[in-house]
Amino acid sequence: MKCELCTYSLEACHIVARLGIDRVELCASPADGGTTPSIASIERASAISGIDVSVMIRPRGGDFLYTDEEFHTMFDDIAHARQAGATGVVFGILTPDGHVDTARTRRLVEAAEGMETTFHRAVDMTADYLQAVEDIISTGCTRILTSGGYDKASEGISNITHAVSLAAGRIEIMAGSGINSSNALRLASTGVDALHFSAKRTIPSGMTYRNPRISMGGTEAVDEFALRTVDEEEVRKILRVVREQAR
Repeated sequence: MKCELCTYSLEACHIVARLGIDRVELCASPADGGTTPSIASIERASAISGIDVSVMIRPRGGDFLYTDEEFHTMFDDIAHARQAGATGVVFGILTPDGHVDTARTRRLVEAAEGMETTFHRAVDMTADYLQAVEDIISTGCTRILTSGGYDKASEGISNITHAVSLAAGRIEIMAGSGINSSNALRLASTGVDALHFSAKRTIPSGMTYRNPRISMGGTEAVDEFALRTVDEEEVRKILRVVREQAR
């Protein structure tokens, strides 16, 4: 059972290395659910000894139906991630009718040759979940990150179990979304190859002056003075659960 931490900072990457977590999914823009991070961030994360770095390849937030321009940007981002030292990339593309865009996905897998490729939770937005799993297998991806077609993996556990059975070792299945120390064992028991979690917590900004007249997020309900970080103790608890189960 491998573990992957969804990270938005280099601080979190250092925690991953210190605690012996297998891999990070490096992202930017948590308010969008993760977009492609900067090249400098990829370089610095990849320079940390002892961790694999999978980079989110997502040119924007929102849906997973991309224009030709956005699709070609994803190609360039894969090349940049490789040059910056990443060991894997993470992406997902759908068709307008809610199916996996297998043709475009294959092209991204080919572009990432030699790197691990994860098809992310776009799979959970498809019209036919189990068909989507089969379609992703046909593209040659290394793994699927999934919550079983539900908001939280604990809610989609039945579908995740079916996905593991359908995959039959042809692709890795990694459960993610809402995984914590209280449900990690239950998710691990489905037979997934890995667990993906963020162990998110927020801390107050160190700013003592805060202009009450301005919000850089516009009308979005974003607290700009609540900083995202990792709850290291929660990570330790999840790792204990997973490692004890493996004994």
